[in-house]
Amino acid sequence: MVDPRRLAPVSWRAAKPGGASPGHSAVLRRLADLRPGEAAKVLPAALWFCCLLTANYTLRPLREAMGVAGGVDDLHWLFTATFLAMVAAVPLYGSAVARLGRARLVPIVHRFFALHLLLFFAAMHGWFGDGELVRIWTARVFFVWTSVFNLFVISLFWSVMADLHDGGDARRLFGLISVGGSVGAIAGPSLGGLLSWSLGHDVLPLVGVVLLEAAVWAMKATGATKAETERPAEPIGGGAWAAIPELLSSPLLLGICGYVLLLTFSSTTVYFIQARIIEDAFIDDDTRTSVFAAIDLIVNVTSLITQTLLTGRVIRRIGLGPTLAMLPCLCMIGLLGLAAAPAFASLVGFQILRRAGDYALARPAREVLYTAVDRSRRYRAKNLIDTVVYRGGDALTGWVFAGLEALGLTLGAVALVVAPLTGLWAVLGVWLGRRVDAER
Repeated sequence: MVDPRRLAPVSWRAAKPGGASPGHSAVLRRLADLRPGEAAKVLPAALWFCCLLTANYTLRPLREAMGVAGGVDDLHWLFTATFLAMVAAVPLYGSAVARLGRARLVPIVHRFFALHLLLFFAAMHGWFGDGELVRIWTARVFFVWTSVFNLFVISLFWSVMADLHDGGDARRLFGLISVGGSVGAIAGPSLGGLLSWSLGHDVLPLVGVVLLEAAVWAMKATGATKAETERPAEPIGGGAWAAIPELLSSPLLLGICGYVLLLTFSSTTVYFIQARIIEDAFIDDDTRTSVFAAIDLIVNVTSLITQTLLTGRVIRRIGLGPTLAMLPCLCMIGLLGLAAAPAFASLVGFQILRRAGDYALARPAREVLYTAVDRSRRYRAKNLIDTVVYRGGDALTGWVFAGLEALGLTLGAVALVVAPLTGLWAVLGVWLGRRVDAER
């Protein structure tokens, strides 16, 4: 039998100072309620997250360029293909989790995806042929692969963070750690655009390889590997599909599952509405790309400021449940606004509020929930929710949207149909927060 003490979260509260200058630490303590010694651990964690988000947002323009060729009408097919790819990937990940501790799991997963990027680089340079059929299938596979990759590596990152923090520390620090992701989300599009313009888009997979390797070294700098050496976290064990019974046996995880499904239903509906409005409002791809880039920039800068100054304080002041309910309330207001005026201006305002609220508040608060479950579920059931359930919600929403349009509903009517579900979403967020608070 595994000693329970070996599975306990490793708190960073007592970490020895080092790695960050006293001046930097003092500034961070004032801004984000850091305690002595925590800056030396939080900064590498933020750097790790920054590398992942930079890689994701560097590859994202390439994904969009190589992905949807048939227009909005075929989006639901790509979402379905992504969901099926997730279903196929989960048992492989489950087998790896069952056999490996985090010190080996993280490098293997990152380098597994880096190997794929090398293969895409080769395919884009004609190493496997340069016919039209090869180019089309490379584009389709890359679109689906990117949608799988970004959820898996980010889910694994937050699994490790939940493993290393107890609930109180997570409430204070997850918002600050998320700042690294916002920095990456700002740097990624700039890097991808600059390299595509100067060297060509087919060099971007190599950039992703470098960033994934940098993320591995940042993970080691967090002390996660050392902590596992000093207090070994044995492989979790179990089978490839062990996540399913773990999910079904936990009311908390089922609640998180419902929260994620309602989140994806709302966000994917807005994604489809956005695609329609942008398609009608702007006639050329260059203008559309500029609009999307401007929205991304505003969202990511807003998220960066909020995460640095407010997230940790908001979670502690108003509680986990109300924080989780803030995004559904914003979405209800936004959907009702779109129902009244499904136009470009209302869409932009809604997207900025919704996405900034998700990145800066809802996502860090949602990750805090996983500090209340045991280590096995942090890695296995959490990944199932973050990947299969998330992309399953995307696929389902895509078909629902297509069905509502087939019935003749306008964009405003679709928004009005979806809006009431945000009330259920908010109630579920409050319940989840209260349940976790009661278990502390």
